[in-house]
Amino acid sequence: MIQLQTILKVADNSGAKTARCIKVLGGFKKRIAKLGDTIVVSIQTLRNKSKKTSKVKKGQVYKALIVRTRLSNTKNTGLCLKFKDNAIILLNKQGNPVGTRILGPLLRTFQKKTFQKFTTLAAGLI
Repeated sequence: MIQLQTILKVADNSGAKTARCIKVLGGFKKRIAKLGDTIVVSIQTLRNKSKKTSKVKKGQVYKALIVRTRLSNTKNTGLCLKFKDNAIILLNKQGNPVGTRILGPLLRTFQKKTFQKFTTLAAGLI
């Protein structure tokens, strides 16, 4: 579960290291976001100190897709998956990823939905 003021790890190579959730999208008074939801984030820290190679800047606001949560996810087969961290992928205004690679695994549920462009960039699928 992701709510306001949650610090999240950025799982792509856009240059950001951590981001803070500032708004949960997708409904009237929606307070909690789950796996596959879209949120609005603010960049908190950068991955590298040289700001010339980074695609983002500190303090910028982006939309993001939640790809991993610490809350356990139960599949139809009865398998429970629980990740170590809360991770997101930064999106631009068109809905495409800012980075060119996704670090860490993704769930196969992203392959069935409209997020097929993310599964091609991912390192592995679970």
